[in-house]
Amino acid sequence: MIGLRGAGVRYDERWIFRYLDFAPGAGRCVAILGPNGRGKTTLIRALLGFLALSEGSRSAPSTVGYVPQATAAIVSYRVRDVVAMGRVAQRGLFATPSRGDREAAAEALARVGLSALGGQRFDVLSGGERQLVLLARALATGADVLILDEPASALDLRNQDRFLSVVEALRADGRHTIVFTTHLPQHACAVADEALMLYGAEDHISGPVGQVLNEENLGRLYGIQVRIVDVEATVGGRMVSGVIPVFGGTAPA
Repeated sequence: MIGLRGAGVRYDERWIFRYLDFAPGAGRCVAILGPNGRGKTTLIRALLGFLALSEGSRSAPSTVGYVPQATAAIVSYRVRDVVAMGRVAQRGLFATPSRGDREAAAEALARVGLSALGGQRFDVLSGGERQLVLLARALATGADVLILDEPASALDLRNQDRFLSVVEALRADGRHTIVFTTHLPQHACAVADEALMLYGAEDHISGPVGQVLNEENLGRLYGIQVRIVDVEATVGGRMVSGVIPVFGGTAPA
Protein backbone atom coordinates (compact mmCIF):
# COMPACT_ATOMS: atom_id res chain seq x y z
CA MET A 1 0.00 0.00 0.00
CA ILE A 2 1.08 3.57 -0.55
CA GLY A 3 2.41 5.76 2.26
CA LEU A 4 5.08 8.03 3.72
CA ARG A 5 6.94 7.65 7.00
CA GLY A 6 8.79 10.49 8.73
CA ALA A 7 8.68 12.23 5.36
CA GLY A 8 9.90 15.69 4.50
CA VAL A 9 10.56 17.76 1.40
CA ARG A 10 12.47 21.02 1.30
CA TYR A 11 13.56 23.49 -1.33
CA ASP A 12 16.89 25.01 -0.32
CA GLU A 13 16.36 25.92 3.36
CA ARG A 14 12.56 26.00 3.25
CA TRP A 15 10.70 22.90 4.39
CA ILE A 16 7.43 22.31 2.55
CA PHE A 17 6.45 19.56 4.96
CA ARG A 18 8.33 17.55 7.54
CA TYR A 19 7.86 14.70 10.04
CA LEU A 20 4.84 13.49 8.09
CA ASP A 21 3.44 10.00 8.53
CA PHE A 22 0.75 9.27 5.97
CA ALA A 23 -0.58 5.78 5.30
CA PRO A 24 -4.12 5.55 3.86
CA GLY A 25 -5.80 2.28 4.70
CA ALA A 26 -6.84 -0.15 1.98
CA GLY A 27 -10.20 0.78 0.54
CA ARG A 28 -10.23 4.19 2.24
CA CYS A 29 -10.74 7.61 0.69
CA VAL A 30 -8.54 10.38 2.11
CA ALA A 31 -8.76 14.11 1.34
CA ILE A 32 -5.73 16.40 1.68
CA LEU A 33 -6.60 20.02 2.45
CA GLY A 34 -4.57 23.19 2.83
CA PRO A 35 -4.35 26.78 1.57
CA ASN A 36 -2.49 27.74 -1.59
CA GLY A 37 1.24 27.11 -1.32
CA ARG A 38 0.99 24.85 1.70
CA GLY A 39 2.30 21.76 -0.07
CA LYS A 40 -0.64 19.71 -1.32
CA THR A 41 0.71 19.15 -4.82
CA THR A 42 4.24 18.64 -3.48
CA LEU A 43 2.88 15.91 -1.23
CA ILE A 44 1.08 14.28 -4.15
CA ARG A 45 4.27 14.36 -6.25
CA ALA A 46 6.19 12.77 -3.37
CA LEU A 47 3.55 10.05 -2.98
CA LEU A 48 3.75 9.29 -6.69
CA GLY A 49 7.54 9.16 -6.62
CA PHE A 50 7.82 12.13 -8.99
CA LEU A 51 9.70 14.08 -6.32
CA ALA A 52 12.47 12.72 -4.09
CA LEU A 53 12.04 13.02 -0.34
CA SER A 54 14.54 15.12 1.57
CA GLU A 55 14.06 12.81 4.55
CA GLY A 56 11.96 9.82 5.49
CA SER A 57 10.75 6.97 3.32
CA ARG A 58 8.06 6.13 0.79
CA SER A 59 6.29 2.88 0.01
CA ALA A 60 4.06 2.30 -2.99
CA PRO A 61 2.74 -0.45 -5.26
CA SER A 62 4.26 -0.84 -8.72
CA THR A 63 1.27 0.80 -10.42
CA VAL A 64 -0.68 3.84 -9.20
CA GLY A 65 -3.56 5.47 -11.06
CA TYR A 66 -3.09 9.23 -11.34
CA VAL A 67 -5.52 12.01 -12.26
CA PRO A 68 -3.79 15.41 -12.64
CA GLN A 69 -5.30 18.83 -12.16
CA ALA A 70 -7.69 19.94 -14.88
CA THR A 71 -5.90 21.53 -17.85
CA ALA A 72 -6.85 22.63 -21.33
CA ALA A 73 -7.25 19.73 -23.75
CA ILE A 74 -4.49 19.71 -26.34
CA VAL A 75 -4.78 16.19 -27.74
CA SER A 76 -7.25 15.09 -30.40
CA TYR A 77 -7.12 11.36 -29.65
CA ARG A 78 -10.35 9.45 -29.35
CA VAL A 79 -11.59 9.03 -25.81
CA ARG A 80 -11.18 5.25 -25.89
CA ASP A 81 -7.53 5.70 -26.95
CA VAL A 82 -6.83 8.20 -24.15
CA VAL A 83 -8.20 5.69 -21.64
CA ALA A 84 -6.25 2.81 -23.20
CA MET A 85 -3.06 4.83 -22.64
CA GLY A 86 -3.45 3.91 -19.00
CA ARG A 87 -2.28 0.43 -19.99
CA VAL A 88 1.17 1.64 -21.07
CA ALA A 89 2.79 0.48 -17.82
CA GLN A 90 1.69 -3.10 -18.53
CA ARG A 91 2.35 -3.11 -22.29
CA GLY A 92 5.31 -0.81 -22.85
CA LEU A 93 5.46 2.65 -24.41
CA PHE A 94 5.28 1.65 -28.08
CA ALA A 95 3.10 -1.46 -27.83
CA THR A 96 -0.14 -1.69 -29.81
CA PRO A 97 -3.18 -1.95 -27.50
CA SER A 98 -4.31 -5.54 -27.17
CA ARG A 99 -7.86 -6.81 -27.04
CA GLY A 100 -7.49 -6.98 -23.27
CA ASP A 101 -6.37 -3.34 -23.18
CA ARG A 102 -9.40 -2.27 -25.20
CA GLU A 103 -11.71 -4.26 -22.94
CA ALA A 104 -10.13 -2.69 -19.84
CA ALA A 105 -10.61 0.78 -21.36
CA ALA A 106 -14.25 0.02 -22.18
CA GLU A 107 -14.90 -1.24 -18.65
CA ALA A 108 -13.27 1.86 -17.15
CA LEU A 109 -15.38 4.17 -19.32
CA ALA A 110 -18.49 2.29 -18.23
CA ARG A 111 -17.58 2.77 -14.57
CA VAL A 112 -17.45 6.54 -15.00
CA GLY A 113 -20.60 6.60 -17.13
CA LEU A 114 -19.00 7.64 -20.43
CA SER A 115 -19.37 4.55 -22.59
CA ALA A 116 -21.26 6.55 -25.19
CA LEU A 117 -18.33 8.94 -25.68
CA GLY A 118 -15.67 6.35 -26.53
CA GLY A 119 -15.49 7.45 -30.15
CA GLN A 120 -15.48 11.19 -29.45
CA ARG A 121 -12.34 13.34 -29.63
CA PHE A 122 -10.92 14.17 -26.21
CA ASP A 123 -10.33 17.84 -27.06
CA VAL A 124 -13.99 18.56 -27.84
CA LEU A 125 -15.31 17.30 -24.51
CA SER A 126 -16.43 19.54 -21.69
CA GLY A 127 -14.10 20.05 -18.74
CA GLY A 128 -16.16 17.70 -16.57
CA GLU A 129 -16.15 15.00 -19.22
CA ARG A 130 -12.38 15.32 -19.69
CA GLN A 131 -11.78 14.84 -15.96
CA LEU A 132 -13.96 11.74 -15.96
CA VAL A 133 -12.02 10.39 -18.94
CA LEU A 134 -8.76 10.92 -17.01
CA LEU A 135 -10.30 9.10 -14.06
CA ALA A 136 -11.23 6.25 -16.41
CA ARG A 137 -7.63 6.20 -17.66
CA ALA A 138 -6.43 5.84 -14.06
CA LEU A 139 -8.90 2.99 -13.50
CA ALA A 140 -7.75 1.26 -16.70
CA THR A 141 -4.28 0.84 -15.20
CA GLY A 142 -5.77 -1.78 -12.89
CA ALA A 143 -4.17 0.00 -9.92
CA ASP A 144 -5.56 -0.46 -6.43
CA VAL A 145 -4.46 3.08 -5.50
CA LEU A 146 -5.84 6.21 -7.16
CA ILE A 147 -4.19 9.61 -6.62
CA LEU A 148 -6.18 12.68 -7.68
CA ASP A 149 -4.65 16.18 -7.61
CA GLU A 150 -7.44 18.77 -7.24
CA PRO A 151 -9.49 16.85 -9.81
CA ALA A 152 -12.59 19.07 -9.59
CA SER A 153 -10.93 22.46 -9.07
CA ALA A 154 -11.83 23.86 -12.52
CA LEU A 155 -15.33 22.39 -12.77
CA ASP A 156 -18.68 24.09 -12.33
CA LEU A 157 -21.00 22.95 -9.54
CA ARG A 158 -22.88 20.41 -11.66
CA ASN A 159 -19.70 18.80 -12.93
CA GLN A 160 -18.17 18.81 -9.45
CA ASP A 161 -21.20 16.83 -8.30
CA ARG A 162 -20.95 14.50 -11.29
CA PHE A 163 -17.26 13.82 -10.68
CA LEU A 164 -17.65 13.39 -6.93
CA SER A 165 -20.56 10.99 -7.44
CA VAL A 166 -18.25 8.71 -9.41
CA VAL A 167 -15.56 8.98 -6.72
CA GLU A 168 -18.16 8.14 -4.07
CA ALA A 169 -19.23 5.05 -6.02
CA LEU A 170 -15.60 3.94 -6.25
CA ARG A 171 -15.13 4.54 -2.53
CA ALA A 172 -18.28 2.60 -1.69
CA ASP A 173 -17.19 -0.54 -3.52
CA GLY A 174 -14.02 -0.68 -1.40
CA ARG A 175 -11.75 -1.87 -4.22
CA HIS A 176 -9.53 1.21 -4.33
CA THR A 177 -7.58 3.37 -1.95
CA ILE A 178 -8.27 6.95 -3.05
CA VAL A 179 -6.23 10.02 -2.14
CA PHE A 180 -7.22 13.45 -3.42
CA THR A 181 -6.32 17.06 -2.80
CA THR A 182 -8.91 19.80 -2.75
CA HIS A 183 -9.43 23.45 -1.92
CA LEU A 184 -13.04 22.74 -1.01
CA PRO A 185 -13.68 21.05 2.35
CA GLN A 186 -17.22 20.22 1.23
CA HIS A 187 -15.66 17.76 -1.23
CA ALA A 188 -14.00 15.99 1.68
CA CYS A 189 -17.28 15.98 3.61
CA ALA A 190 -19.05 14.48 0.61
CA VAL A 191 -16.80 11.54 -0.24
CA ALA A 192 -13.80 11.12 2.10
CA ASP A 193 -13.45 8.79 5.07
CA GLU A 194 -10.48 10.70 6.48
CA ALA A 195 -8.75 14.04 6.02
CA LEU A 196 -5.19 15.33 6.30
CA MET A 197 -4.97 19.06 7.01
CA LEU A 198 -1.70 20.87 6.22
CA TYR A 199 -1.24 23.93 8.45
CA GLY A 200 2.51 24.36 8.16
CA ALA A 201 5.71 22.49 7.45
CA GLU A 202 5.61 20.67 10.79
CA ASP A 203 1.98 21.33 11.67
CA HIS A 204 -0.54 18.86 10.29
CA ILE A 205 -3.41 16.83 11.67
CA SER A 206 -5.34 13.87 10.33
CA GLY A 207 -8.27 11.72 11.29
CA PRO A 208 -11.86 10.82 10.43
CA VAL A 209 -13.63 13.54 8.47
CA GLY A 210 -16.37 13.88 11.07
CA GLN A 211 -13.81 14.62 13.77
CA VAL A 212 -11.14 16.80 12.16
CA LEU A 213 -13.23 18.82 9.70
CA ASN A 214 -14.84 21.04 12.29
CA GLU A 215 -15.38 24.80 12.33
CA GLU A 216 -12.38 25.49 14.56
CA ASN A 217 -9.89 23.46 12.52
CA LEU A 218 -11.17 24.76 9.18
CA GLY A 219 -11.15 28.34 10.45
CA ARG A 220 -7.52 27.98 11.49
CA LEU A 221 -6.62 26.30 8.20
CA TYR A 222 -8.03 29.02 5.93
CA GLY A 223 -7.91 32.05 8.22
CA ILE A 224 -11.61 32.86 7.94
CA GLN A 225 -14.75 32.00 9.84
CA VAL A 226 -16.39 28.77 8.69
CA ARG A 227 -19.78 27.29 9.49
CA ILE A 228 -20.80 23.66 9.03
CA VAL A 229 -24.44 22.84 8.46
CA ASP A 230 -26.15 19.49 8.03
CA VAL A 231 -28.61 19.30 5.13
CA GLU A 232 -30.93 16.52 4.09
CA ALA A 233 -30.07 15.59 0.51
CA THR A 234 -32.99 15.57 -1.91
CA VAL A 235 -31.58 12.44 -3.55
CA GLY A 236 -31.46 9.49 -1.16
CA GLY A 237 -32.69 11.47 1.83
CA ARG A 238 -29.37 11.20 3.69
CA MET A 239 -27.84 13.95 5.81
CA VAL A 240 -24.82 15.66 4.28
CA SER A 241 -22.53 18.31 5.77
CA GLY A 242 -22.17 21.62 3.99
CA VAL A 243 -19.26 23.97 4.66
CA ILE A 244 -20.02 27.68 4.44
CA PRO A 245 -17.14 30.20 4.45
CA VAL A 246 -18.07 33.54 6.00
CA PHE A 247 -16.49 35.90 3.51
CA GLY A 248 -15.89 39.39 4.84
CA GLY A 249 -16.24 38.23 8.41
CA THR A 250 -13.72 38.54 11.21
CA ALA A 251 -10.86 36.05 10.80
CA PRO A 252 -10.27 33.82 13.84
CA ALA A 253 -7.30 34.68 16.03
